[in-house]
Amino acid sequence: MKKPSAKIRDEIAKLQEQLKLAETREAERIGRIALKAGLGDFEIDEAELQAAFDQLSRRFRGGQGGATGGKKGAGDGSGATSTATVASGPNAGGTGEA
Repeated sequence: MKKPSAKIRDEIAKLQEQLKLAETREAERIGRIALKAGLGDFEIDEAELQAAFDQLSRRFRGGQGGATGGKKGAGDGSGATSTATVASGPNAGGTGEA
């Protein structure tokens, strides 16, 4: 039995709201972590910062090897490269909280 289009639209609207809430939660979590790591203090171009985050994402997805955790899988395929370096390790400028 087929659903009426009005019911499908209602379901889509509910799912879009759920997606919006999930994205907000994820953004707040990542933002808090970035601030704790001191990223709020850098004067860096947004495109450069995006490229560094893309590189970090590929690292934890297994795209560049040496991943220490996170989900394994294919990279995002964006092909973005960066001249920015992402510090890692105990002296990466963070507070030790993550």
